[in-house]
Amino acid sequence: MAVTRSGKVRAAALVTGAGLLLTACGGAKVGETGTASTGGAKGCGTFNLAVNPWVGYEANAAVIAQVAEKQLGCKVVKKDLKEEVAWQGFATGEVDAIVENWAHDDLKKKYIDDQKVAVSAGPTGNKGVIGWYVAPWMVKKYPDITDGKNLNKYASLFKTSESDGKGQLLDGDPSFVTNDAALVKNLKLDYKVVYAGSETALITAFRQSEKQQKPVIGYFYEPQWFLSEVKLVKVNLPAYTEGCDADPAKVACDYPPYELDKIVSKKFADSGSPAYTLVKNFTWTNDDQNLVAKYIAEDKMSAEEAAAKWVADNPDKVKAWLPTS
Repeated sequence: MAVTRSGKVRAAALVTGAGLLLTACGGAKVGETGTASTGGAKGCGTFNLAVNPWVGYEANAAVIAQVAEKQLGCKVVKKDLKEEVAWQGFATGEVDAIVENWAHDDLKKKYIDDQKVAVSAGPTGNKGVIGWYVAPWMVKKYPDITDGKNLNKYASLFKTSESDGKGQLLDGDPSFVTNDAALVKNLKLDYKVVYAGSETALITAFRQSEKQQKPVIGYFYEPQWFLSEVKLVKVNLPAYTEGCDADPAKVACDYPPYELDKIVSKKFADSGSPAYTLVKNFTWTNDDQNLVAKYIAEDKMSAEEAAAKWVADNPDKVKAWLPTS
């Protein structure tokens, strides 16, 4: 989910042999099940949908799957895959669609421009923000902490047993691609990046920070349902300008705004499948995604239940995504 502005991937996928066994989230592997949909104008067939490991993406995928199954008659196969691994599925023909892509310019060049096995399916409608955040109580107590120039002054507040005497900057899943280690180095910050391990662990840390007034500074992003529970405050790093992240090793600027988009296999786009039309037409807002994500993460609905509720409550939006004939 999280990406560098230049799309450089920090966590490499593990590739075995000729690339048929590609390590993925939750033990799933590209090459393990099924083949890509062949579809056709007269039917949907099998629709292989990548699901990346954060709840906002899961919300997108759940709603698309719900509509594809219930209204288009597709057989949807969800594949739990981390970001770069999912893109590799375009080349093998085993992933049809990624439905929340955060930039990844390098992967677009490789699979869209060079290999020509994938194409863009347009924006999701979601606006993405990545950055460093603190809980509201910290801003009240330390009003100037949101200015990145003051972070070293507060580094001692964030020391932990894992941060080697420096302030701890908490990141999420190690597969999330970030600039944070380079930013700490290039901005000469007295901090060490420490991985919480998952989106859930990040949320838990920020929730405890606000409840217990425990200092935490960490990587976070929007859209994200948790921000409706705890209104985290973004720390301002040096402003992003075009090209300031061209060299990931030298980056010293904040993350840019992202227009999140969808990527599909070329084979899927050319198949005539109504599932492709659905993916291409799919668009919604941050509020829409956050609501479905909240149903899943906070209200403990299954992804299928959450999607069914949202679809039932938003028939006009869903109708706009469907094939017209």
